[in-house]
Amino acid sequence: MPIKNVVVNCTDVQASVEYYGKFLELPLIGEPTPERAVLDAVTATVELRRVERGREDTTWVGDDLQKGFRHLGFKVDRLDERAAVLKAAGVEFKLDPLDAEGAVRICFFFDPDGTLLEMIQGDLQYAAVLDEDGVAKERALGVPARPRFDHVAVTVEDRDRTDAYYRDNYGFSFIGTIEQPHDPRGFSIGYLKGGDTVIEVFTYDREKSSREPQLDVAGFSYAVLAGDAPAGLTELTAPEGTQVHVDPDGFAFATA
Repeated sequence: MPIKNVVVNCTDVQASVEYYGKFLELPLIGEPTPERAVLDAVTATVELRRVERGREDTTWVGDDLQKGFRHLGFKVDRLDERAAVLKAAGVEFKLDPLDAEGAVRICFFFDPDGTLLEMIQGDLQYAAVLDEDGVAKERALGVPARPRFDHVAVTVEDRDRTDAYYRDNYGFSFIGTIEQPHDPRGFSIGYLKGGDTVIEVFTYDREKSSREPQLDVAGFSYAVLAGDAPAGLTELTAPEGTQVHVDPDGFAFATA
């Protein structure tokens, strides 16, 4: 079962529609309003929702040792060309284009309200393949004709617990790992695949901090997973009334 939708809060829906349309080629689905717009990201939708509170009010920090949501990842072609367009427009980058572990090329940058985004070019070459069929299906997607949603990244305390939860409740499969041997924090990445989308799971040997989800502040709000509502998790209500569940690491999601 895949990630169906990603809700991103913004202070100006039209400005965000223009940003995601220009830099990530995400077309509108239906008519936007000043309060909401839905964009087609090929394998999922990105839903923009207007909020009053801006980037300065978020408790999200650009430190992967903070548990919960980290970034949204999009598979692309021509990464360097796309990054150059972003740079020329004055978009803030967290990480310039580089060749990363797993034989992919990546870069990180921010949307107008501070949501961290990643572009990835190439097929990951996993340090360990745990589900050959899942990896084959991922590679069968091919080079995207336009940027497509690939993953939401989260930092967790216990990868085995996260794997078991999303496998047992939503059918995600742990397809492989990427190791970061040069990172002194003991950094490892696991990939949980559901449909054509992925939950990218960061783990570290170092002590981590926690963050409560903020559903009414600009930035990532929550993901929507295909499946039934879980039992036993903390529940929050999003400003538009959606019931949102929070896993033990602070990752927020709804179900559909």
